[in-house]
Amino acid sequence: MTTGHRITIERSGRHVRVVRGERVLAESDRALVLRETGCPERFYIPAEDVRLDLLTPSGSQTYCPFKGTASYWSLPEAPDLVWAYPDPKPDVAEIKDHLCFYEVEVM
Repeated sequence: MTTGHRITIERSGRHVRVVRGERVLAESDRALVLRETGCPERFYIPAEDVRLDLLTPSGSQTYCPFKGTASYWSLPEAPDLVWAYPDPKPDVAEIKDHLCFYEVEVM
């Protein structure tokens, strides 16, 4: 990590739900919350709690020097709505096999 940049990951302890239109895309009590300098907090949801059958891999990828290379999934009306780090950097290894959405409900 560069000086002043920090990432923390912990179990959220809250119920996280992702809804798009009428569809529940994910729901979990096992989400991780990732806090990163300069970014909004993000909830990473275990793949088992995500409706992967509703999502299509998009082929998009981005690179983060702190987390690694992200892969994306889409809905027909929402490209690159979901991302994950299939092979995250060692400092954030806990997010492996978890997916993240841009907007979630937290209860």
